[in-house]
Amino acid sequence: MGRDLRVRVVQDPSEGFTALPDERAVGPDVTVCLDVVAGDRIRARLYGPAVPSLYGTEHRVDLTVRPAEVRLASARLVGLWKELLVDHRPMTDEGLPVPGRPERPYASLVDLRAQPQAELRRILEDLASAGSDLLYGTLLGGHDPRVERFAAYLTQTLAADGALRVRFDSELYVPWPMICLRPEDLVPATADEEACAALFPRFLGYRHQIEQTGGAYPGLGRRGEPPDRPAVSLNRDARLDPKGQTRAAEVAALLSKDTRFVDRTTRAELVRALGDGRLCEQVMYFWCHGHFVSNGFQPARFAVKLTDQTPIDAQTVRERRRRFGDHSPFQPFVLLNACYGGLPEEGEDPSFLGGALIQAGARGVLGPQIEMPQAFAAEYALAFLDHYLRGERTAGAIAHEVARDFADRRHNPLGFAYALHCGMDARLERATTHSAHADQELVP
Repeated sequence: MGRDLRVRVVQDPSEGFTALPDERAVGPDVTVCLDVVAGDRIRARLYGPAVPSLYGTEHRVDLTVRPAEVRLASARLVGLWKELLVDHRPMTDEGLPVPGRPERPYASLVDLRAQPQAELRRILEDLASAGSDLLYGTLLGGHDPRVERFAAYLTQTLAADGALRVRFDSELYVPWPMICLRPEDLVPATADEEACAALFPRFLGYRHQIEQTGGAYPGLGRRGEPPDRPAVSLNRDARLDPKGQTRAAEVAALLSKDTRFVDRTTRAELVRALGDGRLCEQVMYFWCHGHFVSNGFQPARFAVKLTDQTPIDAQTVRERRRRFGDHSPFQPFVLLNACYGGLPEEGEDPSFLGGALIQAGARGVLGPQIEMPQAFAAEYALAFLDHYLRGERTAGAIAHEVARDFADRRHNPLGFAYALHCGMDARLERATTHSAHADQELVP
């Protein structure tokens, strides 16, 4: 009886010629597309090797909801994470602050295990309820049997055991890592499972690797040869955390270890670098505030500010990088650790700051979708960059593991509030590890 043999590749003379130029690309397990089509309709598509299919093709359906309703519900979910979790203030029955507890414990603490678990569970239940209602009540709501069938296939796929690599390629922004499955979609928690731990598997950010591409997937320009020492930049507001109450200094020390390190604190320094066609950085880290800046009668635009407090927005990037074309050496992975850095403008605009960086050549942008507490933001950056700078694993795998680790070990769900725009397969390469592909195993 025939059987598949395990294959170990010891030499690859073709240099992976069947993949995209300079990429050993592996398609995601699941791709979900939400396209805004004529008539203000949303066409949903679902496909991938992990998706069950009756006919060997994609699932496709026109949803009954309108884009404006999805945008409103998405904005509400993002707002609830700040209102219910980050801004929570414990009060006594008399309406006074609880003695012995921080005024805003979920904003000032990273490890939440010592907080009242019944209180945290109530907050998580509210967030999970809102996250599942956005998916099943708003996006896939209504009574169209075709939408119900599509929802059943999507649920069956996302509820399966094991982490999947999921791509949400959507013109319509949805905070996917914060979306939740319904309790009935999962195996009931065991009686001895901790109350909060039983809720975390409902969040898609806990279950799967997730990237959002929004029609702005990185270009197919040729990747340059990886350097012996990666070039890394820290673009920061030096006024943040003047008392050193976060781990930001440890992040800076990590970035400068065994790298060609650049520290920028002003818009002029960053603009000068972006205007240089030779700019070649493997990692760009932003540690600063993000703001929505008034734009006259037009919608507010998102911008970040370094120490000099001068706005840097998407147009700043486009103006400096547009003329360099697809073969620019500018291809960094960007950790945009600024409030709302992972949130597109107006909820659906792909030309946000992260999108402009991707269009300029960045391999991916990771950032928070909410007003992120500084203490957690620094801890998250330290955990993510510690893994990424080793060059052993992809950004998608690391972001997923970091979010799960904060949830499992510290009962903190804020890792689900980070969004990865493109870059799920981005990995820091060094010249000494460039040949590692020749020793990989192919699993049938």
